[in-house]
Amino acid sequence: MPNKIRDLTGQTFGRLVAIGPNGRLNGKVLWLCVCECWNFTIVSSDKLSSGHTKSCGCLRQQAWTTHSHTSEGTRSLTYKSWRSLKNRCKNPRATDWLRYGGRGIKVCDRWLDFTNFLEDMKERPSVKHSINRINNDGNYEPGNCEWTTFNPSGQKPLKAAA
Repeated sequence: MPNKIRDLTGQTFGRLVAIGPNGRLNGKVLWLCVCECWNFTIVSSDKLSSGHTKSCGCLRQQAWTTHSHTSEGTRSLTYKSWRSLKNRCKNPRATDWLRYGGRGIKVCDRWLDFTNFLEDMKERPSVKHSINRINNDGNYEPGNCEWTTFNPSGQKPLKAAA
């Protein structure tokens, strides 16, 4: 006897509304969904139920284009710095996580939103600049971070011109 399909018809998952089942793949039920932007997409029921998939892809694209910090698939230096600091503090699979999140360095709640980070830190001055924590054992938060360049000898960071 075949497994009974859990009916998701009409249910909303983020920006998606499930229209109806659309086959199976690797034993998982696929659902035809319509997004708020009116695009159609096919998503497995487990991705809908878990919240892993919330749109046809437009949500990710919208996040990338926030504040004109991405253009045609490229991201601004400021946005890349923000994403990198979040990744090294929050993602145990990140290459340098042990030196950051693994030893307790966190990103303050305010900076989990790019808008707030940008408001506090302003634009990254140049490709030569990177974000520096003034107190190396402190968190990524206002008052403990600055844009700096490092001199060629690798010693003290040089503050960005105000």
